[in-house]
Amino acid sequence: MPESFGETESEGGRTVIQQRDHGNQSSHNIVSVISQFADDNLTLVRNISTGLAVAGVVVIARSIKLITRFQAASEIPARFIERNVSLRGKVQSITERGVEVEHVPIYLPVLSPLLSKHKGVSTSTILVHLAGVELTPEGREWLQKNLAPAQTVWLKLISREDDTLHCLVSRSRGLMWSYCVNEEVLRLGLARTAPVVGVLPDSRLYWRVHKRLHRAEVRAERKGRGLWKQDSLWERASRAVRDSALFRLMRRIFKRT
Repeated sequence: MPESFGETESEGGRTVIQQRDHGNQSSHNIVSVISQFADDNLTLVRNISTGLAVAGVVVIARSIKLITRFQAASEIPARFIERNVSLRGKVQSITERGVEVEHVPIYLPVLSPLLSKHKGVSTSTILVHLAGVELTPEGREWLQKNLAPAQTVWLKLISREDDTLHCLVSRSRGLMWSYCVNEEVLRLGLARTAPVVGVLPDSRLYWRVHKRLHRAEVRAERKGRGLWKQDSLWERASRAVRDSALFRLMRRIFKRT
């Protein structure tokens, strides 16, 4: 009995080893076949890989609207507003309603012409309002001088109201620097801070934007710029004399004589 059991156990071990060697050999054969096929059809494999990569880029571009040209404020996805995405645009004109901007999407050499929604259609503009800012007439004139047509600007989306976008508008100053137009008009005393439309007053975004703009307004007020400009001592004294009752009485007397 012991010898018979030992022989059975040895035979079982050899069977397991043979099965394992056969499995390894089969796996090796499959890998060899795949490798040989890839070597023989290297161009085909590369083309398939390239096609899959391009298809992936197309799917991603369509899903995130990376290269979509927005023709109106309503076309911009709500998630762009919620995440305060920055869009690029070209200034077309400055009106009493705000800044008319043409959206300029990211351009990909091959995909952009293929995925463009508005082929052969004349582009329209989007109305942009400086978020948290109430412009003075002098401020509007400043915009007309400093935001020339076809000039590139960046629009940080804050909120949307009907057909108007409320944004933090930035433009470049030289090759390396840029500045926020909202802050600049406040810093120059050409505007006042105003409620940020479309944003809840108790939200973090509201106070972050309001704090940033209020700091610029306080700076203009301290330096007496624009609408915060104070008259000199001589001008205040002259105005006080002109407005005094004695001066008005003397002026009437001289007129009678």
